[in-house]
Amino acid sequence: MAAQALIVEDSEFMRNLLRDILAEEHTVVDEAENGVEGVELFHEHDPDLVMMDIVMPVKDGIEATDEIKSDSPATPVIMCTSVGQEEKMKEAVKAGADGYITKPFQKPSVLEAVGDALSA
Repeated sequence: MAAQALIVEDSEFMRNLLRDILAEEHTVVDEAENGVEGVELFHEHDPDLVMMDIVMPVKDGIEATDEIKSDSPATPVIMCTSVGQEEKMKEAVKAGADGYITKPFQKPSVLEAVGDALSA
């Protein structure tokens, strides 16, 4: 089943990479550069899935995930982390993250994480 996904990532390169991977099986409804935009676009589009970077300007992914999960607990949020962000990942899980992928993204791991989150 194709899902509607929102990408929240401050790096344009990483957004493009995620969009290209997701677009093969899903629909990317929009993209945000920070957590504030991400929460706004989440409410605007009500996507089936959110791909959320942890470290971003204005509002980080942990705060944005907490806000999204408070409003919509059933919507899966997959965190996009860099190697060495274990402590932040623990915070993200407390905020409600449903899974994570590690940069640099590999297509099989991204699609597997999305499939697992959507079927949970």
